[in-house]
Amino acid sequence: MSDPQPRLILASASPRRVDLLAQIGIAPAAIVPADVDETPLKEEKPRELATRLALTKGRAVAPTGDFTLSADTVVGVGRRILPKAETEAEARRCLELMSGRRHRVYGGVALIKPDGSALQRLVVTDVRFKRLEASEITAYLASGEWQGKAGGYAIQGRAAMFVAWIGGSYSNIVGLPLHETAGLLRGAGYRW
Repeated sequence: MSDPQPRLILASASPRRVDLLAQIGIAPAAIVPADVDETPLKEEKPRELATRLALTKGRAVAPTGDFTLSADTVVGVGRRILPKAETEAEARRCLELMSGRRHRVYGGVALIKPDGSALQRLVVTDVRFKRLEASEITAYLASGEWQGKAGGYAIQGRAAMFVAWIGGSYSNIVGLPLHETAGLLRGAGYRW
């Protein structure tokens, strides 16, 4: 009789990541949110922040002998990192900055293998918003969907009407690039 396969631990508090994994038939054995400081380092670029935080979150909760999957989503306009909006004023500033222009969504994914080694991927999706009217921003803010979201919006909700164009992975914008995540898991030997 062969040894049982190591479990998959998801190091995330995001219900969206759980839903995305379920979409491709993956149910983590446990969900263990990582409590890490997400403050960007001085001069850190959006892509660097996404990869650093994904790995830091995974390492913070990885038990020995199991797979631990972690991710982080960062929205950037140029070199500028937009916050995970906690206040309406933050969300408004983000939406006003992205109005009528392109931004990038950086999805860092890390997989800590049972032996403690790590694999990582970075997925970049380009998004262009239409020019937003002040009334559209106000109505969106009233919905509350922006709370805790990178860049102050949730593309899977009402903000979908703001998106004029996407280049790349839609699931990356939601919170987890599924194609790359599935490849990472398969490449590491995790089967579902």
